[in-house]
Amino acid sequence: MEQAKTHPILIAAGVAVLVFCALGAAALMGVLPTAGSKAGDPAAPQAQAPAAKPAKQPAKVAAAPCANCGVIEAIRAVEVKGKTSGVGAVAGGVAGGVLGHEIGGGRGVGGAVLTVGGAAGGAFAGDAIEGHMKKRTVWRVTVRLEDGSVRTLQQGAQPPFAVGDRVRIGEGNRLERPA
Repeated sequence: MEQAKTHPILIAAGVAVLVFCALGAAALMGVLPTAGSKAGDPAAPQAQAPAAKPAKQPAKVAAAPCANCGVIEAIRAVEVKGKTSGVGAVAGGVAGGVLGHEIGGGRGVGGAVLTVGGAAGGAFAGDAIEGHMKKRTVWRVTVRLEDGSVRTLQQGAQPPFAVGDRVRIGEGNRLERPA
């Protein structure tokens, strides 16, 4: 009896799915670099001009300085991926496993590899689709504080301030007008 050979296109598809899954796993685990900046980082995409040193002025008798007051330097709307619940990953994994099993014929090592690869690729794709469906817009507000430091705050709604406005960072990183 003649044994059926696996078609080269199926082997190439299986290898492509496995490479895609490996890259997806590496991206999820943080092994691959990303273009986003972290919340504590200074505003990387913006060019920061060096701060001019203020001329020495005679000491003024004033109220206690506001440690959380500053001026808004930038306001940017950013889309962020929503939190996934795992439902998309499970559904995608099941669908990918079934598809991989059908393509691989369900027999031998090649069929098993395609089934597992399809399940992994489907789980990654399902999770990505769920995160894309739950994405939302947030506003990142960069504030230069009176002490010269820069803070970037994330706001869930568009702030009622403009670049150049003087603000105070209140409780829960809320922006408010200084007293």
